[in-house]
Amino acid sequence: MDTIIMTIIVFSGISAALAAILTFSDRTVGNYGNVTLTINEDKNFTVKGGSSLLDTLRNEKIFIPSACGGKGTCGYCKVAVLEGGGPVLATEKPHLGKDELENSIRLSCQCKVKQNIRIRIPEELFNVKEYAVLVEKMEQMTPTIKKLTLNLGEEEINFKPGQYVQLKAPAYEGNEEEVYRAYSIASSVKDKHTIELLIGYTGGIATTYVHYHLKEGDTAHINGPYGEFYYHEDEGPVILAGAGTGMAPLMSILQYMADNDIRRETIFFFGARTREDLFLLDKIKTFEEKLNFKFIPTLSREESPEWKGERGRVPQAIEKYIEDGKNYSAYLCGSPAMIDSIVEALLKKNVPVDKIYYDKF
Repeated sequence: MDTIIMTIIVFSGISAALAAILTFSDRTVGNYGNVTLTINEDKNFTVKGGSSLLDTLRNEKIFIPSACGGKGTCGYCKVAVLEGGGPVLATEKPHLGKDELENSIRLSCQCKVKQNIRIRIPEELFNVKEYAVLVEKMEQMTPTIKKLTLNLGEEEINFKPGQYVQLKAPAYEGNEEEVYRAYSIASSVKDKHTIELLIGYTGGIATTYVHYHLKEGDTAHINGPYGEFYYHEDEGPVILAGAGTGMAPLMSILQYMADNDIRRETIFFFGARTREDLFLLDKIKTFEEKLNFKFIPTLSREESPEWKGERGRVPQAIEKYIEDGKNYSAYLCGSPAMIDSIVEALLKKNVPVDKIYYDKF
């Protein structure tokens, strides 16, 4: 019995010692105190050291795009770190090209603020705002996709057709982590007080929040707009291509064309598995009636003989419907693998590489 008691005392002592060491480490090694953050040489902030550059900027209401919630997987949150960022981490290098490394580009979610730091970001990011929005409506589009209508109240948002916002998913039952995720705006740029988002359920933190916790009448938080993917005022015919929630920015582009009576010849290839994955067909029909526009859904797993439309995948439909694409512009939104296959198909049809715009998610 004495041996057991002594063993318990020893282990308790070891545990207490380890706890003390960890507490001391957190208060000393991990405590970097206040440091100076300098942005674009003329904006100085006194910030608490120890967090990622992405979170530090967010705390100062400066929002850098990040589609993965700061996990270092999307590569969107790039900034130029001119001084004080420490060495480039192995988690960053897969997302940084040679030119970017030579120009001090870093992933802000991986770069820790431990000392005075100087960075450079695009000036337009200072115009990105955070909004508290009313969830005005939630509609089930398909078994896995919901459409959210978010009302900004008296606030206004100015965006280009094709851009996106970040939605904050707060901590909820079963999740202690607060994350931000990127979702393309599906609505008209003319409505500055309301935006629509299409959010598919993937089992992730944010999509679980939207599909199983967020309700009509709730207040949600977004920030934006962001993105280099948007409609360009070119001439010539247009190809749109996407799948699933990749419909969102393409719908915003079509709405912009309808709002401004832009009658460029436009063809929209939409990839889906079955007929139940098709949605917003009534709205698409109004575009077909108003614009010089044709919608071509192509289904990869539809077994019913009643389906008389295209079967297979989008690149096959492009092969069938596009003869010579040298005068076309193309806007694509979908998974990286899908985008890569579509780009390959477009290049074979002579679509100029500098006229192919895409958003991978």
